[in-house]
Amino acid sequence: MEVSLVEYPESLSVKLNPVPTGLSMRRFTKKSPHNSAQRSFVEFILEPLYKLFAQVVGDVDTTLMDTLAELNIKLTKEESKSNIRPLLRLIMNRFCGDFCGFVDMCVEHVKSPLDNSKNKVDHIYTGVKDGALYDDMLKCNQNGHLMVHSSKMYPTEDCTFFQVLARVLSGTLHAGQEVRVLGENYSLQDEEDSRVLQVGRLWIYEARYKVELNRVPAGNWVLIEGIDQCIVKTSTITDVDHSEDMYIFKPLKFNTQSIIKIAVEPVNPSELPKMLDGLRKVNKSYPLLSTRVEESGEHVILGTGELYLDCVMHDLRKMYSEIDIKVADPVVAFCETVVETSSLKCFAETPNKKNKVTMIAEPLEKGLAEDIENDVVSIGWNKKRLGEFFQVNYDWDLLAARSIWAFGPDITGPNILVDDTLPSEVDKSLLGTVKDSIVQGFQWGTREGPLCEEPIRNVKFKILDAVIANEPLHRGGGQVIPTARRVAYSAFLMATPRLMEPYLFVEVQAPADCVSAVYTVLARRRGHVTQDAPVPGSPLYTIKAFIPAIDSFGFETDLRTHTQGQAFCLSVFHHWQIVPGDPLDKSIVIRPLEPQPATHLAREFMIKTRRRKGLSEDVSINKFFDDPMLLELARQDVLLNYPL
Repeated sequence: MEVSLVEYPESLSVKLNPVPTGLSMRRFTKKSPHNSAQRSFVEFILEPLYKLFAQVVGDVDTTLMDTLAELNIKLTKEESKSNIRPLLRLIMNRFCGDFCGFVDMCVEHVKSPLDNSKNKVDHIYTGVKDGALYDDMLKCNQNGHLMVHSSKMYPTEDCTFFQVLARVLSGTLHAGQEVRVLGENYSLQDEEDSRVLQVGRLWIYEARYKVELNRVPAGNWVLIEGIDQCIVKTSTITDVDHSEDMYIFKPLKFNTQSIIKIAVEPVNPSELPKMLDGLRKVNKSYPLLSTRVEESGEHVILGTGELYLDCVMHDLRKMYSEIDIKVADPVVAFCETVVETSSLKCFAETPNKKNKVTMIAEPLEKGLAEDIENDVVSIGWNKKRLGEFFQVNYDWDLLAARSIWAFGPDITGPNILVDDTLPSEVDKSLLGTVKDSIVQGFQWGTREGPLCEEPIRNVKFKILDAVIANEPLHRGGGQVIPTARRVAYSAFLMATPRLMEPYLFVEVQAPADCVSAVYTVLARRRGHVTQDAPVPGSPLYTIKAFIPAIDSFGFETDLRTHTQGQAFCLSVFHHWQIVPGDPLDKSIVIRPLEPQPATHLAREFMIKTRRRKGLSEDVSINKFFDDPMLLELARQDVLLNYPL
């Protein structure tokens, strides 16, 4: 393998750094010319720069001028009499050329706001792709309707409030202007997440510097003061008196998920309000962070990993709340799923006995949940396009594919609700009147599953039958929503439920003699290696593996201990995987401080999660099954392990 060397000033290599024997042919060869030969980068780049630097700094009056003459660098008498620092800058500039490559690259390859507007707007805007508003954004019209997309917030020095970084897509934003701020939960159906606020000062943000101005036209990034109160992550900022239907820009999408959970509480209980205020601020500061309060009352923070949560807790303690905070041991978020189709049709009646919904649950096809989450398919498509997607990619029946009601628990949730009723058996017009209520019940149920109130994943719920009251009074949301949730739970419990845990992809770099230690550390944590290979041109090996997130706490410290600090690892969330064992197997006894065999893990995770959330020890089907349903279960002898 011989590679021609890049053209190099011969005078410099001879004068500053003579080419060693064996490289005089100006080629790279497999064999080094001698045992003590230096790396090529050091030989041909670093040392000439060091020596030129040394001559400028130390030998200006003796050897510098001769060297510069050989390098064809000319200096005037005034320039040669300059001080060391400007002289060094001047000589290096003439030797290496102008440092404008990065700027030239940006100018040449980064499109202007006007040229890139269609691509940008189509990617982030959720509204219709026509009309005056859309045209204004495509043309970056400074005199058009105001549309601003905010994506990040930066705290002030005293951390009392935030300044909002946003891009003006159309119109012109003025300091002191009244604007309407739409949050991520805003929609035409639910306009609650909307506030009218007054813009404060405006700046152009230039790293350490901020340039204040009084107006910012379309196509520019701007830093806005005074509108951060109602923004959590991202927002859409528009005119107050806009008459058209308003749509928001999409929330940010990430290639990882927040799966590590910690519970926090103040050391001094009277400082709880300070901690809550700090939690609100830290939630604004970190785009991937989420905070919530469990029913047990504990305050939970979800992040992507240990280091991420360390940074969050540092900011929470030192910057945003300035109080002492206790942190519980980290745990992980789980998901609930099914592995079979429901063993019988599950039904539930509304409290007034006027409506009845029948449903079954079954697993989704492999890869479908990921397609929904990655926006490969959208519930907003028309029925024909949606039907074609499911028919072509997942072999769905065309009728079923066109009868999809919703994804859940949100627009890109990894569960599907399908209307599988027949017009000959069910009054479709009556069923249509309660569609929204059933969808809300389905989304409520998939947000908090029956096993341990964790989200449901990878499940298809089919409505098989429905008896709906004729009078609108008897089929209101208060009757139908809880019933739809209950029947979804019962169908889920009858379909062999399982827990899912998050797995991390881990890449470890270590010397060859440490590879066995890496395998040992991974094996102790239920990890499995998928690939190990040497890194070309170095003594290192790269080991790629998967490890359960719940067993990843302290993994890096353990790895460094076992390899004397020679191994280096990176980890990122990769996928969800079913936990071995049946979470509803009552024959498994969980004893404190005893490690459980692999087949008991699902039961252990479920019980400990329920205890932590303040729920009863086990899943009680009385809560989810009507009396007629319990009688049906008893008649068919399928009560299995469920406690009454």
